[in-house]
Amino acid sequence: MLDANLQTQLKAYLEKVTLPFEIVASLDDSAKSQELLELLQTIVGLTDKITLKTDGSDARRPSFALNRPGADIGLTFAGIPMGHEFTSLVLALLQVGGHPSKLDAETIEQIKSLEGSFAFETYYSLSCQNCPDVVQALNLMAVLNPNIRNVSIDGALFQEEVERRQVMAVPSIYLNGEVFASGRMDVKEILAKIDTGASNRDAEKMSAKPAFDVLVIGGGPAGAAAAIYAARKGIRTAIAAERFGGQVLDTMSIENFISVKETEGPKLVRALEEHVREYEVDIMNLQRATVLIPAVGEGGLHEVKFDSGASLKAKTVILSTGARWREMGVPGEQQYKAKGVCFCPHCDGPLFKGKRVAVIGGGNSGVEAAIDLAGLVAHVTLLEFADTLRADAVLQKKLYSLPNVTVIKSAQTTEVKGDGQKVNGLVYKNRVTEELHTVALEGIFVQIGLLPNSDWLKGTLELSRFGEIIVDAKGATNVAGVFAAGDVTTVPYKQIVIAVGEGAKASLSAFDHLIRS
Repeated sequence: MLDANLQTQLKAYLEKVTLPFEIVASLDDSAKSQELLELLQTIVGLTDKITLKTDGSDARRPSFALNRPGADIGLTFAGIPMGHEFTSLVLALLQVGGHPSKLDAETIEQIKSLEGSFAFETYYSLSCQNCPDVVQALNLMAVLNPNIRNVSIDGALFQEEVERRQVMAVPSIYLNGEVFASGRMDVKEILAKIDTGASNRDAEKMSAKPAFDVLVIGGGPAGAAAAIYAARKGIRTAIAAERFGGQVLDTMSIENFISVKETEGPKLVRALEEHVREYEVDIMNLQRATVLIPAVGEGGLHEVKFDSGASLKAKTVILSTGARWREMGVPGEQQYKAKGVCFCPHCDGPLFKGKRVAVIGGGNSGVEAAIDLAGLVAHVTLLEFADTLRADAVLQKKLYSLPNVTVIKSAQTTEVKGDGQKVNGLVYKNRVTEELHTVALEGIFVQIGLLPNSDWLKGTLELSRFGEIIVDAKGATNVAGVFAAGDVTTVPYKQIVIAVGEGAKASLSAFDHLIRS
């Protein structure tokens, strides 16, 4: 399964293994079990530190556990972790083999001190770019603390189990048999949910920090650029983000970021964070801003409050909170979110293999989603509100060439239908005839654009009728000392490369404001 080049790279990584351990595989007579066996045999053939046993008793087959003699490590893969999960496999091999992680010492100690019993089950798909973050976080926690176990399960391979549990979005995480979370999470996000005292401690630490010269709210491309430009001026800079990387983390393929021919969202986010950390920037993640209190009087400080209970003060503030997926706003959508209503075709598409789905939206993202899904599912129905598709001509040509795709224009989705547990259809209105039609299906992928994350600023800053922060040519808002950049603003064309430039511009404007006032 691994070509010669990949084997050479893996052999070099495995030289970092210092503690011998064993792989215990649970197999059956299936072709997938044979594939897994070949992969594991290749791995053990690259190092003398790992041995392979094939007498595992796990009910999920094929699967394998990583065990170190004298240690109690609960780390199991159910499936064949290739695709995006190959990195998760390599990291698991290294960490079980004694190679230290790059996690900070404080967080490692927090994980080790957790008491109780935490049995995690993580459902992933091999095409999901967000799943490895969850798998790698929980695997590391399982290596560090024997009270924590994690089984990472390929949802496409164990479809009967997925359907029984009605898992319709990945990553989906179960803890001790109950639903724990869905969506991308890192170690600190997981810790915040299971170690509730940590959030209060972090809030107290944040509130005690002295005022910053520049406080950036939001950690996407605009926020990262703003923080870098501010820190390079030698002024006291901080960045507080609900999740570092923002919407880019959910972007599969990026081919228009100038000088980078092709990359993936999570990879670009890692590069952005590494660049920010090259400077003296105080990074505070998992912080959702809820209130902006503008400065009063000359020389006053702006204050930002967060839902964690923390608050920060600064001489200038740069708002770069980005945007989120636009929802349809129809009955049934909220009820069946992650139960058939999805927003990421790359992540969740494999869960609908052989089933019927709809894509809402005829722009580039909608048509691209329909094309990708057509290779996995039984049938795709694309619904477009307007009387024409808005996607590029080359995409439309590809779409119309697919035999299992139906395109319906002038269609307004009016309701998501389900059986109480999962989606089983949708209702749309023909905008020409006013007739209502029902489409029987199992999944709905919503691709109708973005909404700015500015609700918390209503009544404080001047917003457009679309909810965007109104900024001038320098990124300044209507409040002195408060600037904004990126997708949350009125600047047209929501592109990563534009957000980076706008973040830099807002930061330079904030610095100019500081030296003039």
